[in-house]
Amino acid sequence: MSLQPTSSQNSTRSGLPRRPKPPSTQDTAFFWEQANRHQLVIQRCCGCSTLRHPPMPVCPRCHSFDWDFVPSPGKGVLFSFTTVHAPLVESFDRPYGVGIVELDEKTRLVAVLQDGPTPWRIGMRVKVDFFDCEGGFALPVICPEVA
Repeated sequence: MSLQPTSSQNSTRSGLPRRPKPPSTQDTAFFWEQANRHQLVIQRCCGCSTLRHPPMPVCPRCHSFDWDFVPSPGKGVLFSFTTVHAPLVESFDRPYGVGIVELDEKTRLVAVLQDGPTPWRIGMRVKVDFFDCEGGFALPVICPEVA
């Protein structure tokens, strides 16, 4: 389950892997701009301070449209994971892992699992890191947290 390309069809002259660029909207642009700086951020409601991810235009708690975002250290626990075997996305070598991390801030993030030194276990401590891709964008990835 490596993010590094293992075949020449998935890498480019730059050596960076090909990945589909995530869609960016006016509601998610801030998240992807910060990810490109290798900074994880979480959207926060200005009305009630509720943190939420994925980003959305209105707070599900107080219905405010006012929001900002706060930095996150990107640490948490592995809430769930799966291994993808089907060729759903051509640019990913298979199999690859996808996980849900419950951040210490109590929001959840879905991302690809980076190879780790230990087997993946639900409840294990993890951290979010970033992986640079061809096309000048970065994607969050889940890595084991080293003590």
